[in-house]
Amino acid sequence: MTITPAQVEDAATRWGLAEIAAPVADRLAAYGNLLLRWNTRLSLTAIRNPAELIERHLMEGVFAAADHPEAATALDFGSGAGIPGIPIALCRSSIHVTLAESQRKKAAFLQEALRTLQLGATVHASRAELLPAGSFDVVWMRAVDKSITMLPIAASLVASAGALCLLGTSDPPAEALSGWRWKTRSLPGAKDRVLHISRRI
Repeated sequence: MTITPAQVEDAATRWGLAEIAAPVADRLAAYGNLLLRWNTRLSLTAIRNPAELIERHLMEGVFAAADHPEAATALDFGSGAGIPGIPIALCRSSIHVTLAESQRKKAAFLQEALRTLQLGATVHASRAELLPAGSFDVVWMRAVDKSITMLPIAASLVASAGALCLLGTSDPPAEALSGWRWKTRSLPGAKDRVLHISRRI
């Protein structure tokens, strides 16, 4: 079963994201199908059902793009399968997105996705902490292994007036990162999924 642009548009309408998703629905669908194909031989995500992939991956990524703070550059820290970085790059072409992924096979998938989708984003095929400090307007984290311990590293990569954004299920990790003010929004398509956006106090 493949993902169609119509399915992407239907989901975007349910999420209230039709305006930003509809112009790139065909490319979002192509990305979802590429992810499904690669997932058969490389464990990129535990989600293998196309309908669930649209909701949990594509729409969460589009939601991130719609709520993206004003920025010229963004980093997807521990990008994995490319969420939310690739949907952000598709929906917000004015933002240059860097996908940081240290696992070689996942980085290879990201390179292929950028080539297939003709995106001008960049893959950093190494650990994100090797990137220059303070070099991104916005840093995104989603389902990053040991995310609490990674938070200070991610925060160090945010420019002085920039934002740190987390997609997850928990309360804002204020205790793990002092000196930042958090705002939280619930994701419309999921009962327990939230977006935290933080800036330095």
